[in-house]
Amino acid sequence: MSEYCSDIERLPMIALRGISAFPRTILNFDIERPKSIAALEAAMSADRRVFLLAQIDINVDDPEPEELYVVGTVCNIRQVLKIPGGGMRVLVEGLNRARIKDTIQTFPYFVADVSEIPELEPSTSSEKVEALIRYTRGLVARYIELAPPMNNDIIVNISGDSGAGYIADYLAQNLFLKHSDKQKILEEPWVVKRLEKLNAILENEIDILAVENEIREKTQGRMMRGHREQFLREQIRTIQYELGEDDMDFGTEIDEYREKIASCGAPEEVIEKFEKELKRLMKQGLNSADAAVTRTYLDTCLELPWNKTTKERVDIAETRKILDEDHYGLEKVKERIIEFVAVKQIAPKAKGDILCLVGPPGTGKTSIGMSIAKALNRKLARVALGGVHDEAEIRGHRKTYVGAMPGRIINAVSQAGSRNPLILLDEIDKLGSDYRGDPSAALLEALDAEQNSTFRDHYLEVPFDLSDVLFITTANTTSTIPRPLLDRMEVIELSSYTDEEKLHIARDHLLPKQRGKHGLKARELKISDEVLREVIAGYTKESGVRILERQLAKICRKAAVILAEGEKKSVTVSVKNLEDYLGTRRYKQDTLRKDNEPGLVRGLAWTSVGGEILDVEVNVMPGSGKLELTGNLGDVMKESAKAGFTYIRSRAEKLGIDPEFYKTKDIHIHFPEGAVPKDGPSAGITVTLAMISALTEKPVRKDIAMTGEITLRGRVLAIGGLKEKTMAALRSGVKTVIIPADNERDLEDIDQDVRAALEFIPTDHIDKILDIALVK
Repeated sequence: MSEYCSDIERLPMIALRGISAFPRTILNFDIERPKSIAALEAAMSADRRVFLLAQIDINVDDPEPEELYVVGTVCNIRQVLKIPGGGMRVLVEGLNRARIKDTIQTFPYFVADVSEIPELEPSTSSEKVEALIRYTRGLVARYIELAPPMNNDIIVNISGDSGAGYIADYLAQNLFLKHSDKQKILEEPWVVKRLEKLNAILENEIDILAVENEIREKTQGRMMRGHREQFLREQIRTIQYELGEDDMDFGTEIDEYREKIASCGAPEEVIEKFEKELKRLMKQGLNSADAAVTRTYLDTCLELPWNKTTKERVDIAETRKILDEDHYGLEKVKERIIEFVAVKQIAPKAKGDILCLVGPPGTGKTSIGMSIAKALNRKLARVALGGVHDEAEIRGHRKTYVGAMPGRIINAVSQAGSRNPLILLDEIDKLGSDYRGDPSAALLEALDAEQNSTFRDHYLEVPFDLSDVLFITTANTTSTIPRPLLDRMEVIELSSYTDEEKLHIARDHLLPKQRGKHGLKARELKISDEVLREVIAGYTKESGVRILERQLAKICRKAAVILAEGEKKSVTVSVKNLEDYLGTRRYKQDTLRKDNEPGLVRGLAWTSVGGEILDVEVNVMPGSGKLELTGNLGDVMKESAKAGFTYIRSRAEKLGIDPEFYKTKDIHIHFPEGAVPKDGPSAGITVTLAMISALTEKPVRKDIAMTGEITLRGRVLAIGGLKEKTMAALRSGVKTVIIPADNERDLEDIDQDVRAALEFIPTDHIDKILDIALVK
């Protein structure tokens, strides 16, 4: 159509999004793009003429010249208003069609050479044109009748003696048409063809509106019988009926279920149950409430990995390598996993045991479980059991309940997508029970290797084989785990980390992790082993390494601030400037007393954060034989003190003590840090020796510490937590530790550095250590 173009004119150009301007019509629109505003200002500073051109894709924010149509409209700017937000509202009057010949400028605004496209009048008779115009008016009247409420002025404006070209342009401008259809009309220079194109578009729109109204009328007829929900459901049904897809889709859905059931690989008993549910679905109909329940049940069951497994890694060397890379220490756990892999290598069909990792917070129980999954190449599914009170959380709800779903065990298997995952049951000691049932009892079947091959979830109603699942549970203590459940698990205890182990973990794992998390490189933040030891001793008091990791993160944040501000290119943390990063030292290290004192003995205690020094003070005063115990003591500890007191009375003469002391002396036993509750029998030997020292006025060696339960006859019985207690002794400067003879076998588990630094004296009776502990 280039042969119809006339002289070339250079004008600012604005790209319109989703709208088009037509000759002899008024258009009101907003602009916000900087290019458009600049073009508008350029036109206003000249002769107020601008070339408006629609962009092809309305989603493009900054179109290039090739992303614009080639035919637009030359317009005269009649009014410009600024609107809040920085945009402008423009009122223009279309003058004539024009074709873009060349884009002269693209920044800061479009400038183009355009040539006018003249109106081409028809060569047909005026009667034919008049008939075409009348037909158009009829289509517009029908369109307005079917369309949403529109302005009736449209009919009035095309009822006069307006020409065919104006009618086509006016209607294209004011009717709700697609912008691509409007562009087709704009690009047509022949008046009659333009009107014919408009009529074809109107006929198509009228057909669509008629179908919409027919669907709406049918739906409204049914809506009177039900609520809004029923109305929406019927509207969907009406649409499907009109499209002829109702029965076909339901049949396709049934066929899909049949294929999934046939290929799921479930046992025959389970297949029969699924087919029975499928027959029930066919009888229930497409949109019934029961059908939704059955669909959800089938979808949930068929998503389970009935025959999907992951290939397990049975390479001992590779497994050991992965475990050592991820964790330092934890030798017992690693050894047990290596044993599991070795058995699998020799007997692939052997079933695994259920492991229970017990230890203080922060000792790596959950993370070692994740590493085990990685080492064995099993999918991991973690189930948090802390605070679970409802049995249905484990076994699921019956599917007849609203919102029913499988229990956490089956849900974990489904999420893992494998029939042989590693399921980590975290915080199993935090399970509760109330009127809704006992979740720990529901776990009995799942954690029994002899029964879990036919585990029945209440929701599934069919057995699921859990025998290939490796269960690992974690707990802080076994005291709150019900005995039947504990009996099904192999308990592996994770003790507190020694300071040396914490140093290795901090240096090899935590510090690199925190450096990477905070975007620091090793050369940008330097921390020596000496500084790490100071952080461990002065700023943490825990059995694990969580607080230690937080302290290292704090150092990294402070270093990041220094580097970001450009003060230094690298940060070196030393013992001298450590307080600048972490503040004042929080914990003071226990040290040896200056002198040997009568009635003051250093004991050893175990707490949830590791071993502690527990001093015992005894004062003897003239009185009537009272025995006073202070220091927030529990019943067991009070009974230990009384047992020691009775032993001393029975051996008074041999110990060089006045046999009448229990009548003439008052004894006050105190355990410092009175706000801290204390209990347990392991301080028995310490209390007894402190009373003997005070009554005989013989000092106790300041470099000696002890632990052990005392009996009425003076026997020393075994205690627990020896590893943690000996670490506390070493930190405090103690050189000699007295332990029960029955605990001598536990020395094998003690850190070799601790063993080498301390002298251990085993004893089975308190008489045997009096000469060692008391200073003559």
